[in-house]
Amino acid sequence: MNQAIRNSWIAAIAMFVLIFGALSYVQVVGADDLKDNPWNKRATLQNYCNDRGAIIVGGIPIAQSVEGSKACKFQRTYTQPELYAGLTGYFSQSFGLTGMEKAVDKQLAGSSDQLFLDRIGQLFLGNQPKGASVELTIDPKIQKLAYDLIPDGQRGSIVVTNPKTGAILAMVSKPSYDPNRIATQDRAAEAANYSELIKVPGINLNPIVSGPTGALLAPGSVFKLVDTAAALSSGKYNKDSVLENPAEMSFPGIQYKLPNYAGGNCYTQNTASFAFALQQSCNTPFATIAQNLGEKAIADQAAKFGFGQDLGDQLELDYAPSIFPKDLDAAGLAQSAIGQRDVRATPLQIALMTAAIANGGVQMSPNLIKAVRSPDLRVLSEPKPSPLRTSTTPEISRQITEWMTSVVSKGIAAGAAVPGVQVAGKTGTAELGTGGLNNSWFTGFAPANDPQVAVTIVMQGVDITTGAQLTSPNAKKIFEAVLNK
Repeated sequence: MNQAIRNSWIAAIAMFVLIFGALSYVQVVGADDLKDNPWNKRATLQNYCNDRGAIIVGGIPIAQSVEGSKACKFQRTYTQPELYAGLTGYFSQSFGLTGMEKAVDKQLAGSSDQLFLDRIGQLFLGNQPKGASVELTIDPKIQKLAYDLIPDGQRGSIVVTNPKTGAILAMVSKPSYDPNRIATQDRAAEAANYSELIKVPGINLNPIVSGPTGALLAPGSVFKLVDTAAALSSGKYNKDSVLENPAEMSFPGIQYKLPNYAGGNCYTQNTASFAFALQQSCNTPFATIAQNLGEKAIADQAAKFGFGQDLGDQLELDYAPSIFPKDLDAAGLAQSAIGQRDVRATPLQIALMTAAIANGGVQMSPNLIKAVRSPDLRVLSEPKPSPLRTSTTPEISRQITEWMTSVVSKGIAAGAAVPGVQVAGKTGTAELGTGGLNNSWFTGFAPANDPQVAVTIVMQGVDITTGAQLTSPNAKKIFEAVLNK
């Protein structure tokens, strides 16, 4: 009898421990995982109806919670929605969160550790806790200018940064959309709008595959900056090196020939200096450099600029790592050296590469958050500029800057020139193989001797003439707007 009672007690205690352990896990250990689980709609709906903090640009909310309905006390709304959709993302009952809404959800929702005392205070007062506001580094005038410089109906992206701090001053892409259509409390309209928008090519509903942080595009000749840094780092080349500049390159065992760039004056010289090769964006000198250095040297330098690395933790937003391919044959390496074949980069990656050159070889962590403030406007955090990696040496960055300056003053990026200011730049034309269309790039910074702003522009699926009109000249307008403030 005593043994039976003992067994019953043991079983009862074991059940109690099991139940207590399960409750402890749900409430403490696994709380965040359960809350973040995409299948847990209860947490999303509860958060959706709360008084979330605002996302602010230039002192004006671009996303905020306003009075809603009886069923849902607050409604998320977006101001100038198309202009900022690529940054704010959306908060939807059915489709969850994207963009900054997702990246700083805990701060906006008021559930972050920074707001613990605020939550306690509100509970004592019997009030619903409010979320913190998040102020972005975006300059509203530069954001609007950059957005307007991409014609309606044209797919493209522009990123503007401060190369010394990593602060993002503008980041836009087209086509855009209105997040209010997905944030609506009308479930039927929400579903219909989402189904309509997701079918539009280039719409940034899924930022991991589109926009400045997600669109993986062939970078074309802007990748020659990687080759140049690799060449100077190798010790096999210096500022006085004479580069082979044949009209085309042949490869053993195949009929394919890599031609030189036909849009400039490459054909006028059989050999070239680095300055001339970059000014005219000649292909064969950089393909030859890659052949001489080998795949590993080019891949390693690309990695030093950030290729292959996820920036999600630094940037807060979803991010697609850029790609330099592996196991290349001779032709593949030559094509990759000029930013073709399977090389892919996001507009933000090219912007960070350029900013590293501008900043003496040091790449700063990209930053979108200027400050996080509590509901009573106390500053909870102000991210400080932080070095992310060393991409190259100060000496090499100065030399590349000198050559990039000549690309604008004497070469094919002349459209980016600003009177009275030294501008450093590089263009790129990545062939798409469809109807003579290209991805057209410009990347650069100014002033070259004391960089205050870096600009990267890409226009997708354009002919050479249109690309030239929408890249370098538009960069000039952005340089002028930032430097004349």
